[in-house]
Amino acid sequence: MKREFSVIIEKDEDGYYVSTVPALKGCHTQAKSLDELMERTKEAIELCLEEEKDIIYSYDFIGVQKITVKEKAKKYRSRQSTKKNK
Repeated sequence: MKREFSVIIEKDEDGYYVSTVPALKGCHTQAKSLDELMERTKEAIELCLEEEKDIIYSYDFIGVQKITVKEKAKKYRSRQSTKKNK
C-alpha cells in the first residue's frame, strides 16, 4: 500500500536542507543536497511507519506563512555583579 505525505523543507544556517513530516511525530532528517534529502526522507518515513503505534492523521497541506515578531531584549547580569550580590 502506498501512502502520500506532505514534507516541509527548510535550509538551516549551516546550509543543510532539513525535512520534517508533520503527520509522523519526530520524523525528520537533513542532507547537503535536495536529492539526498528526498532519499533520506523516504527512509525516515519508512522507519517511522515501522515504529508508529498510534493512528496517523493525514494533514492537508495548506501553505506556508512568514510572520515577523519583534524580539524582546534579554537582560543579562555580568558575573561580577552576581558575585558582589552574594
